[in-house]
Amino acid sequence: MLRYQSDSCPFKQRKSLVIRMREAADIRTKYPSKIPVVVERYQKEKALPQLDRIKFLVSQDISMSQFIFTLRSRLSLTATQAFYLLVNNKSLPCLSLTISEVYHDNKDEDGFLYMTYASQEMFGNSGYCNGQ
Repeated sequence: MLRYQSDSCPFKQRKSLVIRMREAADIRTKYPSKIPVVVERYQKEKALPQLDRIKFLVSQDISMSQFIFTLRSRLSLTATQAFYLLVNNKSLPCLSLTISEVYHDNKDEDGFLYMTYASQEMFGNSGYCNGQ
């Protein structure tokens, strides 16, 4: 049976900053070509299912479009189902950027890159793409 993460308690609230920093540093040391990413469902999201896990080790040269394709596959979404992925709950990433580029510009102080997915654009922000 898959264990789904709770909507009520985000990853940052489940673990202290020190523990998260140590975990991210250990990951980056053990897997230097991977980016530690936390992907959580928007708390008020009802249409999209939960992912079976929230932490991902992503190859740094993977594009955002490839990563989104992977997430859509893991969620078993159809081509017509809307899917938005926001970085740090505030911006839609440019799909041509690599995970490494997004990580460089948006990593949290703990060393993880945080993303939130939803079926609607609920933050009202326009996306960014290398300063556009």
